[in-house]
Amino acid sequence: MDTTKRTALVTGASGGIGRAFAELLAADGYNVVLVSRGAEALERVGRDLEARFGAGTMVIAQDLGEPAAAERVFAAVTEAGAFVEVLINNAGFATYGDFSEIPLATEREEVNVNVGALTALTKLFLPPMLRHGRGRILNVASTAAFQPGPLMAVYYATKAYVLSFSEALAEEVRGKGVTVTCLCPGSTETGFQSRAKMEESALVRGRKLPDAMSVAKAGYAAMQRGATLEIPGAANAIGAFLPRLVPRALIPRIVKRVQERSH
Repeated sequence: MDTTKRTALVTGASGGIGRAFAELLAADGYNVVLVSRGAEALERVGRDLEARFGAGTMVIAQDLGEPAAAERVFAAVTEAGAFVEVLINNAGFATYGDFSEIPLATEREEVNVNVGALTALTKLFLPPMLRHGRGRILNVASTAAFQPGPLMAVYYATKAYVLSFSEALAEEVRGKGVTVTCLCPGSTETGFQSRAKMEESALVRGRKLPDAMSVAKAGYAAMQRGATLEIPGAANAIGAFLPRLVPRALIPRIVKRVQERSH
């Protein structure tokens, strides 16, 4: 990887929205640091980016649910001599079902990945951006960030954190050459739903979902123009706004009804 070129880092880069972001960055002439759990899948993505775009790539196989995962990623990039000008915190996953029935270890990993790793990676990569006077951070949240979510209680809460954190940080760095963007997509055609075991949820069953690349393009454009918030799709934008108009006590009941498994 030629460290004189612009470098971007994408977590959750082995598939879905993360891989789409990696393709957009490679097409734009960036080196791309690919981070995810599976080394083999990442290697395939790296070879594809090199063949199609001539991009320099670096693969870091790292489970972001592990303690000190972010520090290990940062150390590997630092050792390679690269300055990460673009950080895309895309990695995340969801659990589906009654909170009382989901194993604690699974929920803990969800918080570690969706909140802990995202926060730590931002903490580590932001100071060099500020020293250089340039940089872009994009954090992937969800339309789930705008309301509580029974049957996905922890996931919705983690995405509310990502949105709040991103908006606050965007204001802190305003005027310093660094921007922070929060992307809040709705349900998207990725492997996300199958991992969460929510294919039978009324939220996704039978629906034609937007593809990962269209969502990534919307987020990428928002990041490039320095927007703080991007909600792809008019229906998603309306859905994110509606909770402000509904009595708060009703919102969890409505969300639960939407998310219950179809019978």
